[in-house]
Amino acid sequence: MNDSLADGAATNKNDSASQSAEPKPSPTLTVEEPTDPYPFTSKQPPFVLRWLSYLVAIPLIALATAGFGCISLLAGLWDKSGRQQHAIARQWARTLLLISLSPVKIIGREKLHEHETAVYASNHLSYMDTPVLFAKLPFQFRILAKQSLWKVPFIGWYLNRSGQVPVDSQSPRSLVASLNRGVATVKQGLPLVLFPEGGRAATGQLQTMMSGCAYMAIKAQVPLVPLTLIGTYELLPIHVYALHPRPIFIVVGDPIPTVGLSTRDADTLTQRLYGSISTTYSQYSQNG
Repeated sequence: MNDSLADGAATNKNDSASQSAEPKPSPTLTVEEPTDPYPFTSKQPPFVLRWLSYLVAIPLIALATAGFGCISLLAGLWDKSGRQQHAIARQWARTLLLISLSPVKIIGREKLHEHETAVYASNHLSYMDTPVLFAKLPFQFRILAKQSLWKVPFIGWYLNRSGQVPVDSQSPRSLVASLNRGVATVKQGLPLVLFPEGGRAATGQLQTMMSGCAYMAIKAQVPLVPLTLIGTYELLPIHVYALHPRPIFIVVGDPIPTVGLSTRDADTLTQRLYGSISTTYSQYSQNG
């Protein structure tokens, strides 16, 4: 389940995007990333925490993932809506947070209830981002995941049976088709949650965002809601395989309306999303 959220991978700009009459979402947003990264490095936790992770936490996380995964696959035999499987995933995520000894607080929770359906876009810092969002977002939602994950035993079975949305970025046409499947999911009343950066940040610094999330929000005419994760990078940075317990925060930004926008406005909307998450992350990181 970890690291499966994705927002349409970047495609070659020189590819034949003009093959379809429908306006194509720009694969990436051209945003100048800060020259000085946020003051984070992938540091190893202290010696004692490392060995507690190796001997206790990581084995427990593996057991919990396997156990809840098997339960979810069984539920998929009769649950075609994916709702029971989402509930199981939520319990899996809460178990992982208990094992990691990292409490999570939502700041701006009231904004999650301003709209029944929306596209939620989060920064991506760690393998723990997915459990944090599954554990704490108080509603059913679906995710976008790389289509290659559908071929992985157990993970692919779960993604297929629980109604997640595969993203195929092999060509502009297939990417647009994938994003339109996401639009259809939103129009059915299910929010989408995704990572527009497409991968984990190596330094804690916000990366270039892809505009697929804005494209889907505009096509579905629903708000684009920024989610800023604080603390998951320090809990489990990229290329580090030991947990460093700490408080985690999800900061819910002001919903960005899309009514009246066209898909040609996707880059501008993505720029607003980038600015919101970047400002919030910088503010809370410095205060922390």
